This record gives sequence, C-alpha cells and structure tokens, in this order.
Amino acid sequence: MLDWMNWTQPVAIFFAVIACILVVMSVWELASPCIERRGFLPIATTRGDRLFIGLLSAAYIHLAFLGLTELSLWIALAVSVLWLLILLRWG
Repeated sequence: MLDWMNWTQPVAIFFAVIACILVVMSVWELASPCIERRGFLPIATTRGDRLFIGLLSAAYIHLAFLGLTELSLWIALAVSVLWLLILLRWG
C-alpha cells in the first residue's frame, strides 16, 4: 500500500489555513472586485498577486530560518505573517 503523505496535525492545520485563506480571498474578490495598483512592489498587482507573492516569500523566510539560524520556527512564522500583512496592505 502506498503512503503518500504523513498527515500530522501541524500539516493538516497548515493546509486548512491555506484553504481558508483562498476561500476568504475568493469571496472577497466576488464581493468587491479589485483593480491593479502599485505599492512598494515594482509591479502593478491585485490582491491575489500580493497573496501569492506573500505565500511564496513566506516559504523562503522559513527556509532561511531553517538554513541560516538556530531560532525557533515560531519566530519565522511571526515574521512571515507580519510580512504577509504588510504586503497585502501596502504592496
């Protein structure tokens, strides 16, 4: 029998949170369509673009914490959430 993934509680929570974020962003887009705008990012982006960039950069933040420091991943999570909020608001 194939065992594709070990679904531990943290893994399940991670994917559930990502799914909830995508659902909320979809409902928000249907309720209030957005237009492209320029913030501190060098390109014009929509909310979905900024969310994608934020999630991708959060992965890199976590990898940097794993590879370059001995700090807790809880700190990486806090930095990632803060970065995502800043990016969604002013990016």
